[in-house]
Amino acid sequence: MGKLEITDLVKIFDDGARAVDAVTFDVEEAEFVVIVGPSGCGKSTTLRMIAGIEAETAGEIRLAGQRVNDLSPGQRDVAMVFQNYALYPHMTVAQNIGFGLRRRGMPRAEVKKAVHEAAEVLELGALLNRRPATLSGGQRQRVAMGRAMVRQPKLFLFDEPLSNLDARLRLSMRGEIRRMRSHQRTTTLYVTHDQTEAMTLADRVIVMKDGRIEQIGTPMDIYRRPASLFVAQFIGSPSMNIIDAQLGNGGAQLADGTLLDIPVEAAPGTRVKLGFRPEAIALGNDAGLPARVETLEPMGQELIVEFATQ
Repeated sequence: MGKLEITDLVKIFDDGARAVDAVTFDVEEAEFVVIVGPSGCGKSTTLRMIAGIEAETAGEIRLAGQRVNDLSPGQRDVAMVFQNYALYPHMTVAQNIGFGLRRRGMPRAEVKKAVHEAAEVLELGALLNRRPATLSGGQRQRVAMGRAMVRQPKLFLFDEPLSNLDARLRLSMRGEIRRMRSHQRTTTLYVTHDQTEAMTLADRVIVMKDGRIEQIGTPMDIYRRPASLFVAQFIGSPSMNIIDAQLGNGGAQLADGTLLDIPVEAAPGTRVKLGFRPEAIALGNDAGLPARVETLEPMGQELIVEFATQ
């Protein structure tokens, strides 16, 4: 295992597009960190530079104290799980899982033992003689995870591994990833656009936007104390409600004259944006903010109500 240290990482493509802009962060030994953000924010490009698949324009990548910028992907001792599984179709499940070990020249008996141990953890024992074409999407992704596990690398890299799965399988595979972690506490960097994965899997979350880091923190820190308007609206589903107000008269005054008794540390007359989570709203007939119900969205255990205040 090893600590990952990223310092001022930059990626500028040939067309001048700056995909990653001076990104700096650490992943502590055995920590599970998730990079989350919208499509095109630079998260997968960051991961690919760490893996050595993409050349960085500037910056430093250190793993277990060693600078790895000039090392090939095979020399970096990282294992990457891709979105599209990247399995060899002509090989069985067992051969796919053990492929990297065989390339290293590990004795056949040791390869077999490692493959069976990974298969037991991921519940693949009954599938070892089958080929990828006969497996479901979830089974293929477990095979890809098993191939990464057996290598016992210093660093796991996951590039949106669940995005091709349906909702039920994504839920199941999140459980598989947590179970894998309990057996193998390897330093892990996981990229996704799905905030649910970020909130449920991560020790810490990195939120990216337009090639830059917006905020780093624990899932609940980011949820409760977003550092920017973007983070406030990106994290949480349904997203945080944002309304414009002006401070004065002992509170925050809305455009329609409604005065909300909210303590805000700013000078009277300052224009602010007030953010509040859907679960912080209570419906009732008492004094409050008048609203008109627009839509109702039944979600089983929850009912999502969309309303307009003006």
